Amino acid sequence: MTTIGVLHPGEMGSGVGASARAAGARVLWVSEGRGAATRTRAEADGLEDVGTLARLTREAQVIVSVCPPASAVDVARDVAAHRFAGVYVDGNAIAPATTRKVGEIITAGGATFIDGGIIGPPPRKPGVTRLYLSGAGAADVAAMLNGGLLQAIPLDGPIGAASAIKMAYAGWNKTQQALLMAVRAYAMHEGVDEALLREWAISQQDLPKRSENAVAGTARKAWRFVGEMEELAAAFAAAGVPGEFHEAGAEVYRRLAGWKDAPTPPTVTEVSKTLAR
Repeated sequence: MTTIGVLHPGEMGSGVGASARAAGARVLWVSEGRGAATRTRAEADGLEDVGTLARLTREAQVIVSVCPPASAVDVARDVAAHRFAGVYVDGNAIAPATTRKVGEIITAGGATFIDGGIIGPPPRKPGVTRLYLSGAGAADVAAMLNGGLLQAIPLDGPIGAASAIKMAYAGWNKTQQALLMAVRAYAMHEGVDEALLREWAISQQDLPKRSENAVAGTARKAWRFVGEMEELAAAFAAAGVPGEFHEAGAEVYRRLAGWKDAPTPPTVTEVSKTLAR
C-alpha cells in the first residue's frame, strides 16, 4: 500500500485524498495549525490525521501539495526542512518559473520532485478532474494515483510542462469568468444591463447564463483565485505574451474576496456593485 500525504485538505485537496484512498492508498493529513472545516472535510473523506508535518514526512512515500498558489513555496520549504526523502508532487496553480523554484527547494531537501497541474473541480465524480504530471518519474506517480475519481496523466515533458498546461487552461477559464463579471458590472453601472442581456439573447445566447454561472461558481472562491491570476500574469509575461489580462482578473477576484466562505453565493447585482466601486 502506498502512503500519500496531502497538504492540505481543502475542497480540492480532500477530494484528491479521497480519490487516492479509492485507488488503494493510505492517505495522511496534518491537523496542526488547521481549522475545524479542514478537519471536517478530512474526516468525511477518511483521511488519517498524523498530527504534525514531522510525522507525515516520516511516514509518507508521496506528498501532494494542494494549497493556495501564494503558499506553494512556503509549504515546500516546510517539507524540505524535515528532510523528506520521498516523492513530492506540487499540484498548485503556479507559473512554471515558480514551479521550478519549488522543485529546487524540494530536491535540495533530498526528495524527488514532480510537477503537477489540476484541471477541473474537486474530483467527486468520474471524468471531470485531471492531474497532469511532468518530470522524471511522472508516469510512476500517475500509476500510484490512478484508480479513483481523479485521472492522473503523465506528460512527455520536463518540470514546468504540467504547470504550463494548467496556466494555459486557466488563462482562458478563470479570466473569461472575471471578464464576464466585469462586463455585467459595467453594464449595470451604465444602466444598460437589461439591453445587453436582450442583445446577448439574440447574438450570443450562452453569455447570460455563463455570466450568472461565473458569479455562482467563483465569488466565494475569489480569494483563492487572486494568487492564481498573478501567477498567470507572470507566466504569460515570462513567455513574452501580454499578461495584463490576468492582472485585471486578479483585481476582479481581489474585490470579491469578501465573499469567502459565504453560506450562499451573491447575486449578479451584488457582485456588480462591488466591482463598480
